Amino acid sequence: MTSETASVTERRKFEHLRICLEQPVESPAVGGLTTGFENYTFKHNAVPGLDLRDVDLATEFLGRRVAIPLMVACMTGGTAEAAELNRSLATAARNLGIAMGVGSQRAALEDPSLASTFQVRDVAPDVPLVANLSAVYLSGGDAVAMCRRAVEMIEADFLALHLNPLQEALQPDGDPQFRRALDNIHEVCSALDVPVIVKEVGFGLSGEVVANLAAAGVAAVDVAGAGGISWAVVESFRASGTRRELARLFEGWGIPTAKAIEEAGLAAPDLLLIGSGGIRTGLDIAKALALGADITAVGLPILRAASKSAAAVEEWCLARAEELRIVMFAVGAESVPALKSTARLHKIC
Repeated sequence: MTSETASVTERRKFEHLRICLEQPVESPAVGGLTTGFENYTFKHNAVPGLDLRDVDLATEFLGRRVAIPLMVACMTGGTAEAAELNRSLATAARNLGIAMGVGSQRAALEDPSLASTFQVRDVAPDVPLVANLSAVYLSGGDAVAMCRRAVEMIEADFLALHLNPLQEALQPDGDPQFRRALDNIHEVCSALDVPVIVKEVGFGLSGEVVANLAAAGVAAVDVAGAGGISWAVVESFRASGTRRELARLFEGWGIPTAKAIEEAGLAAPDLLLIGSGGIRTGLDIAKALALGADITAVGLPILRAASKSAAAVEEWCLARAEELRIVMFAVGAESVPALKSTARLHKIC
């Protein structure tokens, strides 16, 4: 890649970061879709059969134990501003005992001087760490080699390949070429030495897509459903004129997170399932798990907390953990597996 191309990528990453920190980009706030969690409620258990202190939030994430069924979503990197944010996120993840993903490493593959903005192993040596690249970007070269470079760059335990066809179509500088995306994913899963996760970016994965990804050999999927950040809205802030109007047309596009979790669980029950997209409370986490997710991921609220400090990230996550603990106590679920198998979640509309 040329330095000119790298500068375009870096500028785009900076704009995305600035917009997410400063603008109203959540789908419900701009008249878009909700997560769908509001359509579910738990049936209260007045005799839960356990003490609150007995509730265990720990769970497994691709063979690694995490203290809370919550991970830092793949978000940022590729700009000088993002480096400090990633270090705050990593410090918090280490202290909390949870997993963390980084943003798309394309910028650092194009310009190796940006690699340090993603590197956090010195502050988080034991955190389950997820590298991240676009599945469509892999069509531009040796897919396996690029993925290995991304993993080695940050000493990652796993690799996430993200799917964002609508965002690429709406970006003024996008690359909406997805003809070989599934083939690239299969190739990488067959050759890479670490487990591969495939995720959307906020428009959701349907059941049939998840089934195809399972057949391609992925170890996990992150549904990243609608109801959180709308990348159509984010791109509208980067555009002008008719391009802005075009992006706004899709602000209500996507599969709500609750629906995406349900479909994914039915389509590929043996895959590890990450529920993300508008997770904002411990009650949201509990509903996601009861619907079939194994773990949840959060982006925007954690990113905004990281812009203050690592301590602010920890405070946000610990508050959600306490909310989750109380939900589990109130339905009589002593562990995450018990919550996943509860019969006390009901659809109300």
